This record gives sequence, structure tokens and C-alpha cells, in this order.
Amino acid sequence: MSDYFLRAKLFKTKKRLGQNFLVDESVIDRIVQEVTPDDTVLEIGPGAGFVTENIVNKAKKVYAVEIDKDAIEALAHIRTNKFTLIHNDILKTNLKDLEDTTFKVVANIPYYITSPILAHLLGEIDDLNNDNRKRISEIILMVQWEVAQRLVANEKSPSKQYGLLSILTQFNAEVELIQKVGKRSFYPAPKVDSALVRITINKEPKVKVNDYTFLKRVVKACFATRRKNLKNSLINGGFSKESVSKTLSNLDIEENTRGETLSIQEFAKLSEELKNNQ
Repeated sequence: MSDYFLRAKLFKTKKRLGQNFLVDESVIDRIVQEVTPDDTVLEIGPGAGFVTENIVNKAKKVYAVEIDKDAIEALAHIRTNKFTLIHNDILKTNLKDLEDTTFKVVANIPYYITSPILAHLLGEIDDLNNDNRKRISEIILMVQWEVAQRLVANEKSPSKQYGLLSILTQFNAEVELIQKVGKRSFYPAPKVDSALVRITINKEPKVKVNDYTFLKRVVKACFATRRKNLKNSLINGGFSKESVSKTLSNLDIEENTRGETLSIQEFAKLSEELKNNQ
């Protein structure tokens, strides 16, 4: 039985915070492999500090943002000038307030707030100058297995996997699966498997369009009603029947095509054409 497991059992975990501590030494080592001595790391949700105490030994500097008061007390044993602990909600934390540098983000976060945290770190499709994203080189993220499949999905993936979260994440980044992580790697063990994912931030968005807010509106409309085809989804999203029909005809897209079959590049073409036909 690992030392991490025994220490996790002594910690008063809170279901309302979605706490499941990573206790598998091999997975912790895999996360630490992603950190270099040149990295300034931002760790989100360090919990009892099992990953933290390892990355502090390797990184140039580590900032950790933790919302749980008991976890803050548990992290007090990490005493080094390289480590700064911040008692705050990550959704209320801006990276520019920590240090004017580029961060590598490491996060083992409650699964129910994965989407809000990604939106906070990466910005929306039309948030071109997002302050947080500009300060991130990479995100090493532990997520629920199903969420990992959605993060890496594209238009060729099963339709349930590819959606708004896929596009939001991939719009300014490359996403890849590092490894699947079983339930028993955590204490308490969650009901589902997890996965470690790498999100590498690009300097430019995947596509260039004249109106990114319009593109966001188009994408959201196409995924809002999955069972509807493109034509009905766009009309449902507030676009006129005439402009939608003309757009699909001009682009040679069948009206009964569904949104989950379009790539990010095809969404960009659809958006530009629809904007012209407004």
C-alpha cells in the first residue's frame, strides 16, 4: 500500500468539492515527466499535495491555487521559496496577477467544473486576446475518460464525442491523450475512469474569419440541437431561412447534414458565407 494512499485516507475528503486524490505513484511520475527545470508551473487543485511536492522539486517555480481550507493546511509542509500557495477559486484567479511569465498548467480538477475552468484558461472562440491563454504554454489535465474523448474528438469521431467542448479547446490549441488512468489510481476511487491530456497552446487560432463572435454563434447553434440537421439548427439559432438555404446551397452542403460532421475549418467557411448572406 503506497504512502500516498495512506496519507489520502487520513485526509477528510469532501464530496461537494469533487475531491479524488491521485495516489498512483506511476501516474504522478508521468505528470512530473511533463515538467522541466525551466517551467513556472501553475497547479490547480493541489489537494493533499502529492503531485505538488514532486513538481516543486523539479520546476523553476510553482504556484498552487486551492479553494479548500483543509488542503491549504495539508500543503503547509511544502516549505521552499520556489512554492507559492494561493487560497482562492481558480475561476476568480487571473494569471497576470500571479507573475508576468508563461505558465505550464497542471490540473487534477473536479470533473463537474472542467468546462468552466477550460473556458477561464483558454477563453471563448471570440476572445482573441484572452489574458490567461496568452500566459500559458501547455496544460497537463486530468479529466474524466469521457471528457478526454470529447477534448480530442474531431468530425471523424463518434458524434457523441465531438461537440462544442472539442471546438472550444482545439480552437487555440492542439490536444492529445497522454494515457488512460483507472479508477483505482485515486482515493476515494471515482465511479469512472480518467485520462491525462496534454493541451498545447498555439500562437494563432486554428482558423481566421472576419467575425469571431458570429462564428461562435454559428457553432453554438449547430450543436445546440444535436438531432436536428444543419438547416434546422441554424434557423433555430436565429438565422433566417433564406440566408441559411442560400449558404448551404452555395457551399454544396446537403441541408440534412449534421453539425458534428463539420471540421473547424468547415465551420469557418460556413460562418463566412452565412455572414455574407445575412
